[in-house]
Amino acid sequence: MSQLDLALDADVSSRHLSFVETGRAQPSREMVLRLAEALEVPLRERNALLLAAGYAPLYRETDLGAPEMVDARLAVEFILAKQEPYPAIVVDRHWNLLLANPATHRFLALFLPGPPAGPVNVMRLVFDPQGVRPFVENWEEVARHLVERLHREAAGPPDETTRALLEELLAYPGVPSDWRTPQLDRVPAPLLSIVYRKGDLRLSVFSTITTFGTPQDVTLQELRIECFFPADEATRRLLSGGGVAAGG
Repeated sequence: MSQLDLALDADVSSRHLSFVETGRAQPSREMVLRLAEALEVPLRERNALLLAAGYAPLYRETDLGAPEMVDARLAVEFILAKQEPYPAIVVDRHWNLLLANPATHRFLALFLPGPPAGPVNVMRLVFDPQGVRPFVENWEEVARHLVERLHREAAGPPDETTRALLEELLAYPGVPSDWRTPQLDRVPAPLLSIVYRKGDLRLSVFSTITTFGTPQDVTLQELRIECFFPADEATRRLLSGGGVAAGG
């Protein structure tokens, strides 16, 4: 975005914006917020901008279980419940699992001997040979897609946790060394399905990700609700007909 375009979007003079950019003028708190809004800066980074300009952060980061988050949590739980009998999960910005519906646990029980120990990170679950990786038939295609997504996220505002997670995934055995460089020229498929196979059992799913439309809290803005859907009729029949519950 050019300086002139930003000045027009933020409704400030390009001369003043130039002074702010070069350090000749100290931006007011309102100016920091106005520029952040025009640039669509995430709430967490808006707080960082305010601190850098000498002002207190504006946006809270509230635990999802806090009383003031009850309406948001009920909305999330509603989506998880309505996704039955298909899996649905809620993750934070680092892909740590926060919530899951019963269908998710039934699905994982088809492939894992027991619930994952300790906190679950869904990225690790896909890359770890002790996770679901051995059961993902098209693992290389899926894993490459996830790595490229993390490359994009790590290329945004500095986030050591995302960068460390990316480095951890790239260090797993069998991960091609050229994945350390984003594959910018690769033509992606219109929709990527994940194919799980264990013996004669074969399930194919794709997912959608839902976020809050008007969040004013850092936690809510960073929540991702991932819902999984059958990618073929055989998977739809199995998931809808109670086969997963019987298998679990």
